[in-house]
Amino acid sequence: MSAIRCLLTLSMLTVIAAAADPLPFTGVCLSGGEFGDPKPGVTLKYGTNFIYPNRGELDYYLAKGLNVFRLAFHWENLQPKAGGELNAAEVDRLEGAVRMFTAKGVIVLLDPHNYARYYGKVVGGPDVSAADFADFWKRLAGLFANDLHVWFGLVNEPHDMPTAQWFGAAAAAVSAIREAGAKNLILVPGNSWTGAHSFTEGRPGQSSASQMALIKDPLDHFAIEVHQYLDSNNSGTHKEVVGPTIGSQRIAKFTAWCRENHYRAFLGEFGAGDAPGSADAVNDLLTTMEKDKDVWLGWTWWAGGPWWGDYMFTLDPKNGADRPQMAWLQPHLQGVHLPNYQLTVDGGIGSGAVEPTAKAEIQVLPAGKTFDRWTGDTAWLADATAATTTVTMPFKDIKITATWK
Repeated sequence: MSAIRCLLTLSMLTVIAAAADPLPFTGVCLSGGEFGDPKPGVTLKYGTNFIYPNRGELDYYLAKGLNVFRLAFHWENLQPKAGGELNAAEVDRLEGAVRMFTAKGVIVLLDPHNYARYYGKVVGGPDVSAADFADFWKRLAGLFANDLHVWFGLVNEPHDMPTAQWFGAAAAAVSAIREAGAKNLILVPGNSWTGAHSFTEGRPGQSSASQMALIKDPLDHFAIEVHQYLDSNNSGTHKEVVGPTIGSQRIAKFTAWCRENHYRAFLGEFGAGDAPGSADAVNDLLTTMEKDKDVWLGWTWWAGGPWWGDYMFTLDPKNGADRPQMAWLQPHLQGVHLPNYQLTVDGGIGSGAVEPTAKAEIQVLPAGKTFDRWTGDTAWLADATAATTTVTMPFKDIKITATWK
C-alpha cells in the first residue's frame, strides 16, 4: 500500500471512529412505577400494583455502562387530588428510588407516565387544567431542585388532544418548575405519541414543531423529547422492523428541524425485538444520531424493569444472561461517567471542561478597575456579585463575563 493510500485509509478510519463515538447520555427506561390503573379514591399498593427498580437492576446496568435511567411512575400515586398535597409515603418511595441511582453519579429522568392525562382526563381540558399540571410539577420540582442529576420529563406521550392545548400546559409546567427554584434539565415531549417521525407533520399550526415557540425557559435549559420505533406503524407493538435504515429515515426531518431552529433533542423511547434485521436497524439509528450529536443528547431504550418477564423489548437479563439487544447497544454506550461541558470565563480565571453538576471556582483577573458583577449565564453562579465565586455546571456549555465599574 502506498504512503498516500495508507494516510487516506487512516484518515477515513479516524472519521468513521469519530462518527461512531457514543452520545453523552445512554441508558434505559425502567418500568414498574407506572403499572396499575389509578382510580379516584383507590390507593394502589406498592409491590402488588406497581414497583420500582431494585439495587440488583441498578448494579447490572451500571456494570454495562449505562448512565441515564428514565424512571416511570403515576402522577395520581404522588398527588391523589389535583392541586392537593403530595402523598408523603409515595414521595418517600419515589425519592428512595431516585437517590439509589443518583448516589452513583448517574442521571434519573423522571417520567410521569400519564399520556398527558390525570385519572384518564386530558390535561388542559375542562376536567384537568394546565394550572393543575403546573401545580404538580412545581411541587415535584421542589423535591429535587438541589440535585441536578435529576432531569424532568414533563409527561409520557401526549396524544389525541389539540397540540396547542398540550404545549400550553407544557409551558405552564416549565414556568412552574423555574418558579420552584429548580435549575434541572427539562425534557419537553411532542404531541401525537411524541413521535419523531410526526413532529413536523400536521395541518398549519397543528404540528408539534409549530407550537414549540410556546416554551419559554428563562434558563434555556431544556430539550425536546421524542420517541421512535422501527416497526410498521411506529408503535413499538411489533417485534419486526421495517428495514435496516428505517430509523435514520424516520428521524431525519426532525433532526434537520432541530438543527435549523437550535434545539437539543433526546430519544426517550425506542426498541426492537430479536427479529432478523433488528440489530442492523438499531445500529443504523444510533450511528446516525451519533453523527448528529450537535442535536442529540442521548437516548433511553424501551424498556427494562422487574415485572416485564419475557416482553419482547426487555433489556433486563434472563436467568443471569444478557438479552440479545444488550450486545447491539454495547458499542453505543457512553459509560457511567458523565461527559464534560465547556465553561468559558471572559475577564477571569476558571475556563475549562467541567463535568455537569460539579462545582468550579472562578475569579476575576486584575484589570486596574473596580469589579462590578458577572454577566452571562449567571443562574449557575453562587454569587454573581463576588469577584471569586463558584459555578455549578449545568448540562450545557456556558459563558460568564466579568464587568467593571
